Amino acid sequence: MKASATSSECPCGSGLCYASCCKPLHQGHLATTAEALMRSRYSAYMLRLEPYLLATWHPDTRPDTLDLSQDNMKWLGLKVIRAETTSPTTAIVEFIARYKIGGMRAERLHEISEFVYTDAWYYVVGKTD
Repeated sequence: MKASATSSECPCGSGLCYASCCKPLHQGHLATTAEALMRSRYSAYMLRLEPYLLATWHPDTRPDTLDLSQDNMKWLGLKVIRAETTSPTTAIVEFIARYKIGGMRAERLHEISEFVYTDAWYYVVGKTD
């Protein structure tokens, strides 16, 4: 990541700078909401922060490894449709993420992600359309 990324707008689209938005989470602070975790995970995909993605994925559904260095996906933007706390320990976040693979035209990923809170918020699973 380039040094200028800390003062630039956060990749998650919150409108805040990276240094005061997703960077603290990427450095070990805990997300206070499922939406904050989802936004930080989106930024982590953009920045290819595989250890963070694995650490914030619930152990019951987490893959053994990720290899983002081999994908040629370019993330273009994130729009959160809704974020809903469904119980004291569960939440959902619906979002649309735009991306390109290689030089192809832009695509969109529409997902409803499920999160669970144990000692922290964790991503469990996402349902796409």
